[in-house]
Amino acid sequence: MILERTNRIIACAEVPSVDSLAPQVRIYVINLDRSPERWERLRGQAAQYGLSVTRIPAVDGSTIPERDRVDFQPRQFIYHNGRKLLAGEYGCYRSHLLALQQFVASGDKMAIIMEDDVELNQRLIPRALAAMDSVCGARLVKLVNHRLVGFKPISETAEYDIVGRCMHGPQGSAACYIVSRKAAKKLLVALKPMLLPYDVALERGWSTGVETFATLENLADFSPFRADTTIGKRVHYRAVKRPFLLRATAHWFRVCDQLRRWIYTVKAKPQSIVGSAEQR
Repeated sequence: MILERTNRIIACAEVPSVDSLAPQVRIYVINLDRSPERWERLRGQAAQYGLSVTRIPAVDGSTIPERDRVDFQPRQFIYHNGRKLLAGEYGCYRSHLLALQQFVASGDKMAIIMEDDVELNQRLIPRALAAMDSVCGARLVKLVNHRLVGFKPISETAEYDIVGRCMHGPQGSAACYIVSRKAAKKLLVALKPMLLPYDVALERGWSTGVETFATLENLADFSPFRADTTIGKRVHYRAVKRPFLLRATAHWFRVCDQLRRWIYTVKAKPQSIVGSAEQR
């Protein structure tokens, strides 16, 4: 789809230029201590492309007894999801919050947070910053998604990427996203307690209050480690799922949430960026 470009420059006072921010954007990589080979692979790629990466020691949910889980309400999780929580999901959730906390403490304006089964590439930071810059008011852009159903284009970036929102979801994956410091602060409050898996909770901008978008194409590829998930496989999810009738609350929640998603997507107005586009 070809997007119309207007003759005005969208002013986003809180979003500095791509060129000025690129050297300052740090990439936070969530990595379990028992997966050193994943970190070594990413560290090698970072050296190859001249990227700044910081390792976030991931929380291993399998080592934390259920009674010691913080900011978690088992009954509320079952109400919203129709199943029990997997230990790996809890670890994933806590790990991403740790990454957000470390980013906020750094004082940096923006950061890319990613999981260790994603590959780095030379254009990741420029494309991610261009995505944030292209949508006035954006505070978080998902750079990797498993599915995009009913995608509504909002803008085209200076890097030729399309940014928008989805009419249907969840889109799946919190494997890689760029977030502003202001948004990270808000997420650290809005995402507690844990009511949904992290990837589902992250994209619910209508609930978190964080302007959230996604790129039409993944800006990073998955590594060969993707198949060896540390969170849980289908058999594990099926094992904790309640019978159909006992999942009625979860079905009702998803219907209501889908309606909110539609409204959130429809309300998003198409935008364009001209400053860098006209120079191409």
